[in-house]
Amino acid sequence: MTYTAAVCSQILPFTLLAAASLPQAPLTVHSTHVLAADGASFREAVIELDGDEIRDVREPRAGEKCDRELGDAFVIPGLIDLHTHMLLHPYDEASWDHQVLQESLELRSMRATKHAAATLLAGWVVVRDLGTEGAGLADVALRDAIAAGIVAGPLVIPTTRALVATGCYGPNLAAAATPKGAQVADGADGIRRAVREQIAAGAQWIKVYADYRRAPGAPATPTYTQEELAAACEEAASAGLAVAAHATTDEGMRRSVLAGVRTIEHGSGASEATLQLMVQKGVVLCPCLAANEAVLRYAGRRGAAVDRLNPARVAFQRALAAGVAIACGSDAGVFTHGENAREVELMVEFGMTPVQALAAATATAAKVLGRADLGRIDKGARPGLVVLSADPLQDPANLRKVTAVRWGRQWRP
Repeated sequence: MTYTAAVCSQILPFTLLAAASLPQAPLTVHSTHVLAADGASFREAVIELDGDEIRDVREPRAGEKCDRELGDAFVIPGLIDLHTHMLLHPYDEASWDHQVLQESLELRSMRATKHAAATLLAGWVVVRDLGTEGAGLADVALRDAIAAGIVAGPLVIPTTRALVATGCYGPNLAAAATPKGAQVADGADGIRRAVREQIAAGAQWIKVYADYRRAPGAPATPTYTQEELAAACEEAASAGLAVAAHATTDEGMRRSVLAGVRTIEHGSGASEATLQLMVQKGVVLCPCLAANEAVLRYAGRRGAAVDRLNPARVAFQRALAAGVAIACGSDAGVFTHGENAREVELMVEFGMTPVQALAAATATAAKVLGRADLGRIDKGARPGLVVLSADPLQDPANLRKVTAVRWGRQWRP
């Protein structure tokens, strides 16, 4: 029987629909080392995948042949970094001021696609991008381009532009007309308006600078009042979103925690009272250890000098001892994208166990995002899979030994 082109055009959609409606066999992945639900051990298991969702995690059956045999590789859930800047590149390549003032939006956006691919191939499947730093809404565009399959990359959770107080941020602070790299908003009403604008533009989190220096070389001081920070948190919460606060001073942190932020970024200056307040309120610290190390290195300090002059180390250890929840937030962009594992390495070097540090980049980070489907290899989850050639619970540096990443429905490379 011969069909005309017109008839074929009518039959084909129904044929595709029928094929799509047929039950699909799960994709099976087998390894002798799959991270257990407790996040503290590995076990031999078969992971059954229905698209990107885990249908089951079970013991292998006798004589079973799986679709992907990984042998003795180590399989962990996709990693999550809660503090990145996909539109920045390392400061030893170009200063922050130069990037904000001299580099075009087009150039920065194209470079960000390279950053995204490197991040994904390194096993980081979700990043919270905490400010485009002068690149407008480019993080929203990057998120959408990745979702559409135009470029490869992780799930990007954009904040668009951070909120900053007048005269308290930006390159060359002495020049009032200089581009700031963020959105200036003052007063409770002004902040509410800015939060609404950012959400309408595609922001999925809000970032505020609770403190910053007010002149070149000056120490950081609180910049927003308690009322202003509360306005940001209340307006974000009205839209179902949360707030991350850059804060390095004790008072900036204290005001932020009382205002209702979800995470504190950096957090180097906290008093014991503020750390206990964070515990009480369930506020999570993203310490950005790797970025702090990089900045010291760029300044010419090496080896023991980096360690001795590293305020982030002391702050991290005090927060850990106080029982503050700590999640992985590296500040990648200050240093090279794809090198995010350095944050986990430093967490272990500074006192966390490897189990705690891996959780900081998986289960703990997923909890911050309110995403029960991420950060665990378990039935019903959609965490992505990272395949490693060595055990990250023995040495966090093994997180760099990525042989394959499954994110969405694709394996890479």
